[in-house]
Amino acid sequence: MVSKKMHVALNKQIGYEFSSAYLYLSMSAHFHAVNLPGFAHWMNEQYKEEMGHGMKFFSYIYERGGKVELEAIDKPPSSFKNPLDIFKQVLDHEKKVSGTINALYELALKESDYPSQVMLHWFIAEQVEEEKAASDIIEQLKMIGDAPAGLMMLDRQLAARS
Repeated sequence: MVSKKMHVALNKQIGYEFSSAYLYLSMSAHFHAVNLPGFAHWMNEQYKEEMGHGMKFFSYIYERGGKVELEAIDKPPSSFKNPLDIFKQVLDHEKKVSGTINALYELALKESDYPSQVMLHWFIAEQVEEEKAASDIIEQLKMIGDAPAGLMMLDRQLAARS
């Protein structure tokens, strides 16, 4: 059984993960609306990943004898600027999520919750990947600038994400 503090924090993290999923689904809808299906696909895959992350926390709480208590999630924005601005938002968001994961790990250390520390190692490594993926796309978008051909090539590349 996890401590009360850890239980509350893990439940909050489920909300953060589902909120992230909802944000990426909204971004996917935007990219569909502006006829960038590859970008839309990338965001939809990101949505699925975040839902999976939330479910990992969901399952973990039950594995440790706790109870999931879902919280409300905020409505995500529905209008966005351009792909570069959107991926800057993605990177900023992933940095915030990294902060919540790191705070969970710090709490697990403080509570001497060794099983949670082990479980959180996966999430810490995952956040490094998440931030790098967003950073790489930002750098590609900066190189492309206003070149429509470059944007279309990147759109095709992002469509290949599985």
